[in-house]
Amino acid sequence: MFGIKHIKFDAMTYVLQFKNGTIKREGRGLSFFYFAPNSSIVAIPMGSNDLPFIFNESTNDYQTVTIQGQISYKITDPKILSDILDFTVQENGQYKRNDIEKLNQRLINEAQTVTSSYIHSIKLKDAIRSAKTIEQSIIEGLKNSSAINMLGIEILGANILAVAATPEMARALETETREKLQQEADLAIYERRNFAVEQERIIKESELNTEIAIEEKQKQIIEKRMESDVINAENDRRLREMKLEADISVENQRKLLIEQKTENDKIEAETQGYVIAETLKPYKEMDWKLLTALNNNPDPKFNISLAFRQLAENADKIGNLNISPELLDSLLNDK
Repeated sequence: MFGIKHIKFDAMTYVLQFKNGTIKREGRGLSFFYFAPNSSIVAIPMGSNDLPFIFNESTNDYQTVTIQGQISYKITDPKILSDILDFTVQENGQYKRNDIEKLNQRLINEAQTVTSSYIHSIKLKDAIRSAKTIEQSIIEGLKNSSAINMLGIEILGANILAVAATPEMARALETETREKLQQEADLAIYERRNFAVEQERIIKESELNTEIAIEEKQKQIIEKRMESDVINAENDRRLREMKLEADISVENQRKLLIEQKTENDKIEAETQGYVIAETLKPYKEMDWKLLTALNNNPDPKFNISLAFRQLAENADKIGNLNISPELLDSLLNDK
């Protein structure tokens, strides 16, 4: 009505309202009335965007690879972007021009330029295995690009989803890789067998070394035993010598003891003999008859026997002697 319109934007859209060429209002998620004939509205999406890409490049060895991935970015300075690209919306909220695609294409072109510079410097096999390196190259290239920095956007990251060769080359690489893997498998089998043989040799050598060590130890044990036997024999000999010396010493002591005892007995016997001799010396000159009389033996048989002795001594002086049987019987029989 009379050119007055109402428009509303969500919170992820930065809005610039130009009136007669100057900014009347700006901000995110605005809702307002405006006079259409003298107003121009710019709406710039502020959320992050994921931009997919796919392109073909040639490697250093003239092989084609297909690189597929995506770039994540967000708009950080909508005013700068609005000065470079057209984000003007119509009364129905639709963009007059699709410059968001132009922004995306600039990012893809810049990413392809960086990727081409890297892919052209490496060979096919290296390119297939260089997804992470390509990611880093794209990120650094976009962040250092003056053409991207002047757009007022921030590069959040880049992801390489695939780096693939042509089907024919992929099959050739698969065949080559398969043969190489088979060779590596054969080499692994050979090395495993060689390792097993080497381990067997080491085990045998270890066993021989162990047997040699055991023999050496047994030899040392035998030598130690012989030394111990020699020492024991020497100790036994010394013990026997010490025992023999002790026995000899004991016998010598015993001999001295016997000699001393004999000497003592001799002296004692001589002393006793001297005492007896001196004691009997007064009786030596006396007549035995006197000694018999001095004995004063009361036994009549003893006296009769002395009488017969006297008769026997004087037999030449006796002419005839008669002894009755009764007398003899009384002498021989003790009643």
